[in-house]
Amino acid sequence: MLKKSFKSKIILPTIIVLIVLTAVLTVFISVKFLSYSNKLIDQKVIADTNSLRLHVNNGRSYSKTAAVSMACNPEVIKAVKSRDRAEILRVSAFALELYQINFFTVTDENGIVLARTHAPDTFGDSLTNQQGIKNALDGKVSTYFEAGTVVKVSVRTGAPVRDADGTLIGVVSTGVRFDTNEVVDELKELFHSDVTVCLGDTMLATTLRRHGQRINGTKIDPHIARIVIDQKKEFAGDSNVFSVPYKTFYMPLIDANDVAFATFVIATPMSELRAEANALVRNTVLISFTGLAIACVILYVVMTSISKPLIMLAQEMDELQEGRLSIIINAQSDDEIGHAGKSLQKVVDILHKLIDDINVAISEHEKGNTDYLLDTSNFRGDYQLLADRIMELSRLGMRDQMTGIPNRRSFDYRLDLEWNRALRDKTPLSLLMIDVDRFKTYNDTCGHQQGDLVLQTVAKTLMLPIKRGVDFVARWGGEEFVVLLPNTDSGGALHVAEIIRATIEGAEIPSTGGGSAKKVTISIGTNTLVPTPEKSIEKLVSQADEALYRAKATGRNRVCPYEDGE
Repeated sequence: MLKKSFKSKIILPTIIVLIVLTAVLTVFISVKFLSYSNKLIDQKVIADTNSLRLHVNNGRSYSKTAAVSMACNPEVIKAVKSRDRAEILRVSAFALELYQINFFTVTDENGIVLARTHAPDTFGDSLTNQQGIKNALDGKVSTYFEAGTVVKVSVRTGAPVRDADGTLIGVVSTGVRFDTNEVVDELKELFHSDVTVCLGDTMLATTLRRHGQRINGTKIDPHIARIVIDQKKEFAGDSNVFSVPYKTFYMPLIDANDVAFATFVIATPMSELRAEANALVRNTVLISFTGLAIACVILYVVMTSISKPLIMLAQEMDELQEGRLSIIINAQSDDEIGHAGKSLQKVVDILHKLIDDINVAISEHEKGNTDYLLDTSNFRGDYQLLADRIMELSRLGMRDQMTGIPNRRSFDYRLDLEWNRALRDKTPLSLLMIDVDRFKTYNDTCGHQQGDLVLQTVAKTLMLPIKRGVDFVARWGGEEFVVLLPNTDSGGALHVAEIIRATIEGAEIPSTGGGSAKKVTISIGTNTLVPTPEKSIEKLVSQADEALYRAKATGRNRVCPYEDGE
């Protein structure tokens, strides 16, 4: 009798209400989608515009970072001073991917090209016509959009190269190109819109095609050219390209002489977006009525199957009380029991997820990934509090409490993981052993509290030059630290170590621990191995430690690689 009542008083009225609501909602959504199709197009253009600005600004940042870093690189300084073109190209080629730039140009102190990575056989010409080079020759770092002899449109930075006594010996110019078909193809894939780069009013590189061919060399609309090039203003609006309507955005690139010499263009075909909006309306109608049909079937099945007795739910609750969380709650009684059963199943699911997430988090921490965080926002109340406390305990076990960076235990897990990975992939694994110079004297003179502060400052400063997510910094113990560099050869390890050493020295951490040193410095020993079954982790560590001992024995504040025979 109860089931018959449910059918007549719940199922039929509910289905009728769902049908009416679905129909009204479908009509409302359809009207809204159609009326806002143009707004969707405008919003996409705005989003693409912001993405383009971000891409251009990133190019400026990458260029400046690369130029400044390479101008201070001891290998670059040595190569420029000796006019060793092959060495300049070698060091520059290594840095292209590291700094996400496209080319390096190195000149002497008169602006004469010593080497170009993008045209290795072209050198000896003067670049004093480029403002970035001029400023660098005057001792200033500057970044501009510029047209070059080989690279037609780019953002580039010039930075002076000085030798040890501060004498200007050359210039490093680095840049990100915007003038190739590969660049616009990548941006099209990113924006899902056509992208064009113009030199003056002529398309230099474009994804726009006619009869399957790129329309490079085509002139842009003269009216738009006057706005963008002559008046140096951005333009957004409708335009036609070979009778095809587009929503377009033109962004001028202004050089050091305040001339709009190039233009970025984003073109979104209106016909495609409107077709997408219409397809979205059709899909919404189809999904809505399909969902309605499925909901009606589910409702009928659920309502007609609420017949299981309360004792079944009680038995299942007894199973849970015994700790058997694998049980599945079968809530098939009347609606009150069904609600209780579903609520109980949610509790079981939360406990399952809590246990699984905690196991994953602990596993990640044991692998050395001490920054892994459990997303406790999926839990509420005491569940969230429990998850937070367990995670805190796990983190405390894997991090050094004084410095806040991973501890020796965490490093051991990570070293074992990376060693096995390098053994499998046959890739080099590098280790830096770092020791704070004269720390014991400092600690004895200034006290342990001040010594702890120095170690904390050194730990934070050590993290600054580490850019790759796979690299790992940890406290080894006492005043010693370690840096693990997977897939890094000996040259790369020495490069990173020198940057770290210079960063600590440049941080100018005060030292009053006696002796002649006025600031805290570090010594670093490096070792690189390609793991094999015959080699051991202990060998990697012990050899790096031997290199560190040599660095300290030969004067401190230096980097020494491990050398066979030590």
